Amino acid sequence: MDQTTATAAIEVRQLFKHYGDFQAVAGLDFTVSTGRCTAFLGPNGAGKTSTIKTLYGKALADQRPETSIRVLGYDMPRQQLAVKSLTGVVPQDNSLDEELDIEANLFLYARFYGMKRKAAMARIDELLDFMELTEKRHNRVKELSGGMQRRLVIARALLNNPRLLILDEPTTGLDPQVRQLIWNKLRALMRDGVTILLTTHYMDEAWQIADDIIIMDKGRIVLQGSPRDLMAKHIEGFVLEVSEPDDLKADSPGAKTIGRYEAEGKMRRDGSAERALFYSDDETSLESLAQHLSPGSFMLRRTNLEDLFLKTTGRALND
Repeated sequence: MDQTTATAAIEVRQLFKHYGDFQAVAGLDFTVSTGRCTAFLGPNGAGKTSTIKTLYGKALADQRPETSIRVLGYDMPRQQLAVKSLTGVVPQDNSLDEELDIEANLFLYARFYGMKRKAAMARIDELLDFMELTEKRHNRVKELSGGMQRRLVIARALLNNPRLLILDEPTTGLDPQVRQLIWNKLRALMRDGVTILLTTHYMDEAWQIADDIIIMDKGRIVLQGSPRDLMAKHIEGFVLEVSEPDDLKADSPGAKTIGRYEAEGKMRRDGSAERALFYSDDETSLESLAQHLSPGSFMLRRTNLEDLFLKTTGRALND
């Protein structure tokens, strides 16, 4: 096998992807370390899924001399069969056979990998236990809840003991208990050395399980690094959310306080006419502003990854 750097599971240089005249991905450079989780964040249409698909051969990157994609030591797309044999993929859609039971769905997929029946059944037993589905193994897919179906799709992606697991929106629409269970299973896989890539719209999901995040917008990377480092470098520490901005109308004491703090560089305003947001590293300044607001019309809290995401990509919807 071709060798890559000791700690890099994925190395991408100058990745471009066009669909006709539309440029979905515009010259990405990134590295993913072995045994870590990297989350791709971005608005719809940012290029996250297109990027992920080029890593396992579902989509082909533009052919350019400067482009290099290496996955698990192999060159993509030239050695994509080797990459696919070592990769598990959880797509956005479950794509399960609803008339078959859980066991039959998994066994059918195991045959695609050429697994013998004895080995396949042993692996299925192991995965059903891992994903807490053993008691449902003879239930047909259409009898399962959405959370159970999602856990089944993840189990299916793990049949070949992949070194790389790619998940596209793995917990969309699931209740908090199922999301927490899936997060715990992903953490267990990383402890065993599995490298994980995921796209998600849930900022708390990225915060909980990602070692690194890549924020994309309009086909480009706008921020990348560990969530905590990015929060420390690129967003204020506190935010005051005001649900009744009328309290801050012109010439009011609150408006004068805002003007003074903005002039001193202590405060940054964001939000909309319906909901104003005031960001600052000085919690005392925000507390002072809150004294001019009606009880129950505001909330003072620490900033989170969603605040950073909106600051980076903007609040307007993409076309």
